[in-house]
Amino acid sequence: MSNTPRRMLVTSALPYANGPIHIGHLVEYIQTDIWVRYQRLRGQEIYYVCADDTHGTPIMLKADETGIAPEQLIASIGRDHRADFADFRVEFDNYYLTHSQENRHFAELIYQRLKAHGHIATRTIRQAFDTEKQMFLPDRYVKGTCPNCGKPDQYGDNCEHCGTTYSPLDLIDPVSTVSGKTPIARESEHYFFKLGDFDHMLKNWLREADAEGRLPVQASIANKLDEWFESGLADWDISRDAPYFGFEIPDAPGKYFYVWLDAPIGYMASFKNLCDRREDLEFDDYWQPGGGTELYHFIGKDIAYFHTLFWPAMLHGAGFRTPTAVYCHGFLTVNGEKMSKRRGTLIKARTYLQHLDPEYLRYYFACKLGDGIDDLDLSFEDFSARVNSDLVGKVVNIASRCAGFIGKRFDGMIGEQQDAPELRQQFLDAASGIADLYEQREFSKAMREIMHLADAANQYIDQRKPWVLIKQPDALDSVQSVCSQGLELFRILMIYLKPVLPRVAQQAEAFLDVPQLHWADLDRSLAGHRIKAFKPLLTRVDSAEVAAMVEASRESEVPTGLLAADPVSAEIDIHDFAAVDLRVVRILSAEAVEGADKLLRILVDAGGEQRQVFAGIKAAYDPPAQLVGRLAVLVANLKPRKMRFGVSQGMLLAAGPGGSEIWLLSADAGAEPGMRVK
Repeated sequence: MSNTPRRMLVTSALPYANGPIHIGHLVEYIQTDIWVRYQRLRGQEIYYVCADDTHGTPIMLKADETGIAPEQLIASIGRDHRADFADFRVEFDNYYLTHSQENRHFAELIYQRLKAHGHIATRTIRQAFDTEKQMFLPDRYVKGTCPNCGKPDQYGDNCEHCGTTYSPLDLIDPVSTVSGKTPIARESEHYFFKLGDFDHMLKNWLREADAEGRLPVQASIANKLDEWFESGLADWDISRDAPYFGFEIPDAPGKYFYVWLDAPIGYMASFKNLCDRREDLEFDDYWQPGGGTELYHFIGKDIAYFHTLFWPAMLHGAGFRTPTAVYCHGFLTVNGEKMSKRRGTLIKARTYLQHLDPEYLRYYFACKLGDGIDDLDLSFEDFSARVNSDLVGKVVNIASRCAGFIGKRFDGMIGEQQDAPELRQQFLDAASGIADLYEQREFSKAMREIMHLADAANQYIDQRKPWVLIKQPDALDSVQSVCSQGLELFRILMIYLKPVLPRVAQQAEAFLDVPQLHWADLDRSLAGHRIKAFKPLLTRVDSAEVAAMVEASRESEVPTGLLAADPVSAEIDIHDFAAVDLRVVRILSAEAVEGADKLLRILVDAGGEQRQVFAGIKAAYDPPAQLVGRLAVLVANLKPRKMRFGVSQGMLLAAGPGGSEIWLLSADAGAEPGMRVK
């Protein structure tokens, strides 16, 4: 390998900003972070950027449902995402969002360049339209009976029962999942990217090997791409109609870029944002053809179509460089099954962090990850056994066994003599093979090689028995030599494991009292160096904590298509209940909130005090004037909530399944405003 550092830009797929990160998501970000940390350990110049994917109908609808602006929603979720990644030691050089001026600039630039070269077409299409919400419906927002097999409650793009694909308008008895109403067919002009124009270019790109002979995609992905080429590359619909949260298409009022157009452009936007804050980085070096840099994307196999066809074609058509490689991975199962809320195996990142060390999961994923797209399974029994056996029982055990003797009997001083230089050389000779495995993303094989070395180190210590030698006055030099050798081997192991266990490596550096370890430090010696007192680096996985994490993640699942009660919340005692102050109020006025589908602005008399309350009961009380004069029950001591429409100073109690079936809880006719409900 050349001594000149490689210059690399690496990305992970952008997490969607409509919910929390869970352990299934973390497979990708941990995989990428390990690879990036390995490259940094080797001295490469590498930058790792990502962003929240913040556009689209789901974001718009969720913000509307919660009564806040989409910008507020994505800002809140963005903060949570950043915190989760940081606590799992996923170290980005920049983490941004797609709702940014940089992303708007590049989305418009790429679109305009593609259009100027004749790669954009327009045509009229028929879509499902929700007349109540006045919006065109994405396929997944329409449900009905499959036209092929007759299975009810199927989504508008394909039947999960028989696998047939279709249009939402083909469903029998289609229903909008947004309003519950039957959608109608309506025509609209849409904009299309002519992907077929790039058939020849894409085939050539897929055959372009790097200096090491590696192709841009894995063999299994290449085989799938061949199927797509054989069936013909269809034009790609890149526009959506208002209302839509995203970027409006230039010179096309009411038309917006489809989220999948500007999402991958978010890689460029995040890097541009980083470049603008650093004087030593040039955007064009990494995004213009022939810049001598490398560009890598880590993604899930479910979005390979977008990243291996649309994305390189868009880049090439707009005059930008194509990716060096796109690396796909499989999905996560837990205990051999799909993750489930009911079973408690759809575990949020934050829930995991409340119970277990994040480096346990980093190591376990590393033990499972290879360069293919097979799914990987998290078995809790195997998880506990592997962490306890490998990390605690093997690696950390080497340091704990040797450090005590060096600290107590030799004042922390590492001996000058090597007791087993041939064993140390065996550890050093493994470097090339382990490096190749890291480079090829064969992390599971790398972990096996490293643990074989850890086994050899422990066997060496077992054979030399320093705890026996220490009892022999004339063998003290041997004790120092053996334990010094053990700590040398431990130091080498920590270099090999540093991409996977960054915090443990940092603690090991502090204990050994050495600067940050790098791959180039492998052959350096601790001879004549004084270490600090040893502190435990990792504790064993507690099976009770694993069980508690699963229980904390468990939720009742409501069968699809059935009306069922919400799951019972966590228990409270009588003191918690007594703290809720319920008051009788009289409704003075009620009006619809402009810009909100469900909210009413209600002014109530709480007994000499007037309060403003927002309630999502518009569908049940239309016109809202019918509420004026009624007595209702208010949660009076609820903390005021700031919404984009104003401040809500309490909560009116209501019951019902939702929609038009919501009923305010009315107070007795003899009650007076301000009276406490007991």
